[in-house]
Amino acid sequence: MTHSTTEIPPQASAFREGMSRLGAAVNLIATDGPGGKHGLTVSAVCSVTDRPPTLLVCINRNAYAHDAFVQNGVLSVNVLSDSHQDLSQAFARWSGEDRFARAVWVTRETGSPCLADAPVCFDCRIVNILERGTHSVLFCEVVSTVIGSGRVGGLIWFSRDYHPVEKRG
Repeated sequence: MTHSTTEIPPQASAFREGMSRLGAAVNLIATDGPGGKHGLTVSAVCSVTDRPPTLLVCINRNAYAHDAFVQNGVLSVNVLSDSHQDLSQAFARWSGEDRFARAVWVTRETGSPCLADAPVCFDCRIVNILERGTHSVLFCEVVSTVIGSGRVGGLIWFSRDYHPVEKRG
């Protein structure tokens, strides 16, 4: 009897372990349009340039909402605060539009849902997509940036767990 398994090469395991030690902001990306309303928790977000303002967002092609993000061609990047851990977990573990009922959302210029109390929300159009390995790398031109009000701490994903970041001063 033969068993079919997918082995992870040793270098991939070491890479994953190493990446777990690279702290990253926790973000919730959301989209709405012809492909439907969807959201995902992601940590693979970074700035590319400020002229024009552009972010890079990586999504696993096996993620349930991957195709909706591509089809809609728009998304919001909502940077999460330390008070959003439960919301982050809901969008990381479950699918379905009912997760959006856990928070207040505002629709911006692209039609993407933006988290009303996010420390910052970037409303974006996807302008280019590159495929690399298991992921799509989305280049997202920022249409608007909404800075939240109030004193909030950040939320970091490090060593496979959430960590609040205190705002000082």
